[in-house]
Amino acid sequence: MNEISHDTLMAMKAAAKQAAANAYCIYSDFPVGAALLTKAGQIIPGCNVENISFGLTNCAERTAIFSAVAQGLKKEDLVGLLIYMPGNKLYSPCGACRQVMAEFLSESAPVYAACDKEETTLWQMNELLPASFNF
Repeated sequence: MNEISHDTLMAMKAAAKQAAANAYCIYSDFPVGAALLTKAGQIIPGCNVENISFGLTNCAERTAIFSAVAQGLKKEDLVGLLIYMPGNKLYSPCGACRQVMAEFLSESAPVYAACDKEETTLWQMNELLPASFNF
């Protein structure tokens, strides 16, 4: 698994927390932020954007990854991801996000979940979606 320094992890958490503050979540009232780290050290934020037709909602993780792609970044440029949700309970990514993450993160990429307490959960990408669909 790729190592991410404590300082970088804290910067990612701050970026994800700020992104969560920008979330459009008027239906669930559950803001989520994500921070995607690139090899160059850039942190790309993402937040959830809901829609009254829930199937059209975009999660924070996918927003960050899609933003990276829109900026011209490739799979090999992406190092890891941190997901932040306010409160004191940690959640794992949804299934749709796991499939998109598997498309753009290496199997050994670290994926963190963080909330307002100090605790974080860490997975390796291949733990979140074992035997993922790919060609």
